[in-house]
Amino acid sequence: MPSDHSLNFRTRPRRLRRTPALRDLVRETQLSAHDLIWPVFLCDGEAVEEPVPSMPGVVRRSVDRLVPAAQEAADLGIPAICLFPYTDPALKTELCEEAWNPENLTNRGIRALKAAVPGLAVMTDIALDPYNANGHDGIVRDGHVVNDETVAALVRMAMAQAEAGADILGPSDMMDGRIGAIRDALEDADHCDVTIMSYSAKYASGFYGPFRDAVGASGALKGDKKTYQMDPANRAEALRMISRDLDEGADMVMVKPGLAYLDICREVKDTFGAPTYAYQVSGEYAMIEAAAAQGWIDGEAVMMETLRAFKRAGCDGVLSYYAPRAARLLKA
Repeated sequence: MPSDHSLNFRTRPRRLRRTPALRDLVRETQLSAHDLIWPVFLCDGEAVEEPVPSMPGVVRRSVDRLVPAAQEAADLGIPAICLFPYTDPALKTELCEEAWNPENLTNRGIRALKAAVPGLAVMTDIALDPYNANGHDGIVRDGHVVNDETVAALVRMAMAQAEAGADILGPSDMMDGRIGAIRDALEDADHCDVTIMSYSAKYASGFYGPFRDAVGASGALKGDKKTYQMDPANRAEALRMISRDLDEGADMVMVKPGLAYLDICREVKDTFGAPTYAYQVSGEYAMIEAAAAQGWIDGEAVMMETLRAFKRAGCDGVLSYYAPRAARLLKA
């Protein structure tokens, strides 16, 4: 059918969508493997790769299996890996002493990675829930998560990780004053080059369930985390938390969860200009995988679409369980 010249379209946006080459030329948001941080779960033992039932495709790895997986990630161009331990319940206590044991799972994992894959940045989690008999991110006294005693414990945990060789510390606990306390301790111990990526705007979300299964914290949790994690209804509070953590010495900041808080990501980046990250959390991952398994969505397409959404919202990078899968597609 001939064109209707009576429409007199001098501007036809579809011209730039006509071929893959043209779409590549005008694509506004670029995603690469360098934007990805891969969260990995550790467990005790040897030659262990144990599936996490609520996170299809995700496993807990023993340290000897961590190293080749990390090398593959580095070969794909992924710049960083983040370690989360599945701690033996027998080691969990109310004071969480295992958190700063130099020989705990995380610290053994750090040393193994720095020895075998020195160019890969190793990020850690700083929170007490994997070590806490009560399942909380902080020490519990009389049913209340106490702030200052928890911060002192977190500093000990951070120092043990720094001594083990961690490149990036990720305080995810949401206690008041912990960034300043950790930064001061690092400076005093001549660990001034260790980077802090603060979970600055971490919401009390319903998206964390599969993660708690993966680290063995869900069964131990008594109550909820609403007294220290943020109310999902709040926006301005997130900006206050980001400002505080940057003032206290955070190098990078994070919004968690990701997809439900893209508006926060955009505002944080626009307001502060600091390196800004989001965590595509376990519940987001599990929902995509569950729908894909039913054939209701194209899982691969949705995986890439969601990762690009973080970049479009202003994030410099994203923590995602999809990191290796996405990196392979991006490299193809």
